[in-house]
Amino acid sequence: MTATSLRITEPTQRRLRRLSLITSLPLVVLAAAVLLYADTHAWWHLIVLVPGVVAALVAFERWTANDLARVALPCMLVTGAVWPLGVLLTGSPNAYWGFCSVGSLALREVRRRRALAVAGLIIYVAVVGTARLVVQQDDLRDVLVTYVLIPTALTTLVIVLTVLGERFYDLIRELEHTREREAELAVFRERVRFASDLHDIQGHTLHVVKLKIALAQKLLLSDAGRAEKELQETYALVSDTIAQTKELAYAQRRLNISAEVENAKNLFEAAGIRVRVTREAEVDTRASELLGQVLRETTTNILRHAQATRVQITLSESGISILNDGVTGDTVPELRGLSALRQRVAADGGELTVEQANGQFLTAATFPPARVDAIPAAAREARQ
Repeated sequence: MTATSLRITEPTQRRLRRLSLITSLPLVVLAAAVLLYADTHAWWHLIVLVPGVVAALVAFERWTANDLARVALPCMLVTGAVWPLGVLLTGSPNAYWGFCSVGSLALREVRRRRALAVAGLIIYVAVVGTARLVVQQDDLRDVLVTYVLIPTALTTLVIVLTVLGERFYDLIRELEHTREREAELAVFRERVRFASDLHDIQGHTLHVVKLKIALAQKLLLSDAGRAEKELQETYALVSDTIAQTKELAYAQRRLNISAEVENAKNLFEAAGIRVRVTREAEVDTRASELLGQVLRETTTNILRHAQATRVQITLSESGISILNDGVTGDTVPELRGLSALRQRVAADGGELTVEQANGQFLTAATFPPARVDAIPAAAREARQ
């Protein structure tokens, strides 16, 4: 259990135990008073019985404070002595009550051989009750029922109920641990999402800036006007990236698929790549943001990893496909950005497909029509 887990679970457990103290202690005190009244037939009987009641109440109070281990042994010794004294001296059939209460609560502190400890408690109550035959031999049936059967049965019942109560507290702790793990997972997912978005912005921009500066260097002597235009576009791109980074930091960033298509087209054309854009239908605005992320990541991958001469971008109502040439090899390369996007698309009910064949590379993202309406809620949840 981590330190964070302890900080989370202990207050909850303490509140529950304190609630048990507030709600149960009056009843426990009332029951103790009734038993004392029923078993006290002379003033000196109180001297024998009261220490057992006090020890039981102290143990219960310390149990609610999760501090029973410190007083468990003294309370067990006191109540364990009161029961035989009550049986042999005062004739008190209820003197086992303190030992039963303290013993059932102290079972929580037994780490090993708990079943043996339970058996020991029950056997002790029964054997001590049987000792009543030493002073009351004329009524065997009354002794067995009053001092043996009833105390043993009630002790067993109390132990069972106490164990079930502890299982309840264990369940509460498990629920707290589960909530803590879910909170940590949510934080981790948010960090991954933020890192992915930051990679989309910075990685894409830096690569495009590199291409534009390289192009401006080539044009510097042959076409100074065009070189100046490229540098101005680079400056505007950096300024836009700074603004997008601020929006990302304040969870205000939105991607528009139309703007991303136009941006990708300009970048490809600047790199000497022919681009064809086909719009089969207007993209649903609720799928626009994720599809824009797919297009941006794919554009960066094509400019960085492929020697493309042609790119085909096809838009449908709830999907996009980007097909480019200039790919070498027969196996799909490992692209971490697309791997992260695949998880995010899948989380919103969509599917990201990456295929490579005959020197062409296909990246496609689609959302089932039934899932398009769910995208905004999922996106909002991811940003929270």
